[in-house]
Amino acid sequence: MANITYLQAVASALREEMKRDDKVFMMGEDMGVYGGCFGVTRGFLEEFGEDRIMDTPISEGGFTGVAIGAAMAGYRPIVEYMFSDFVTCAMDLITNQAAKARFMLGGQVKVPMVIRTPAGSGTGAAAQHSQSFEAWFCHVPGLKVIMPSTPYDAKGLLKAAIRDDNAVMFYEHKLLYSTKGEVPDEEYVLPIGKADVKRQGKDVTIISYSLTLLKALQAAEMLEKDGIDAEVVDLRTLTPLDAETIIASAKKTGRVLVAHEGVQKFGVGAEVASVINDSEAFFWLDRPVRRFGGADMPIPYSPQLEAQVVPQADTIYETVKDLLK
Repeated sequence: MANITYLQAVASALREEMKRDDKVFMMGEDMGVYGGCFGVTRGFLEEFGEDRIMDTPISEGGFTGVAIGAAMAGYRPIVEYMFSDFVTCAMDLITNQAAKARFMLGGQVKVPMVIRTPAGSGTGAAAQHSQSFEAWFCHVPGLKVIMPSTPYDAKGLLKAAIRDDNAVMFYEHKLLYSTKGEVPDEEYVLPIGKADVKRQGKDVTIISYSLTLLKALQAAEMLEKDGIDAEVVDLRTLTPLDAETIIASAKKTGRVLVAHEGVQKFGVGAEVASVINDSEAFFWLDRPVRRFGGADMPIPYSPQLEAQVVPQADTIYETVKDLLK
């Protein structure tokens, strides 16, 4: 086991898959010479050459379209957007082409492509570079959406995404890149669509993903000092969603909080709450399922205000305490 950063885990997955399959290539803005906006692909151009590490013009719609065509032709492109906010420049290509081509053509083609992009707030990048749009793509049939929270999960799920025959949105929170965790030296691939119980507990369940998952674990430690034993479930994959693990934990504790950075309104938390309410777990609940997401406003530039509009460890702690009253 190596103790490496989230960034290193992502880079390792990309490098291993490119060595394993010469049909895998990467394209995006400044990912070659510059090494990527956050340095994930630093050194890749020298290692794999410009035929497989392609710097593109500033046109997400343009190079996403190229990637879709390449995927349909038998390649496995990995597209990188500098910031997840820039998906707005390629929405038609993602939602009407990448997500639907395999179905509309009766399975005659596959679209094995991955869109990697840094998401979320916390870097002072303001309203147009700090958003969390994952719920949009969960609403599109034909897309898979992955948001891992640890280096181990990031590497294993990214390898699975690259090998998948469908279009996958792979979100990497900016503030996770420097976090560390143990990652096996030997090759491994994690199943898409399987949640992970990161902390066992009996009094309340906190369900989350990505950076907010780490905050949920911090909140669970704070709750432990008050004698409250919190279980923490990491969704890891938002679609397909692991209803079995969600329902089992809800039945176990009877109290559930779903926390995420994306805007609470019409967010992932609403779907998770519905999964519980529509299942046998509903009859095991002692309280209604509580959602705790981002505020219904653009992300402010001010660091102090930025921190107030998304869940933090202390506000998750306070919300759980309120839920248990």
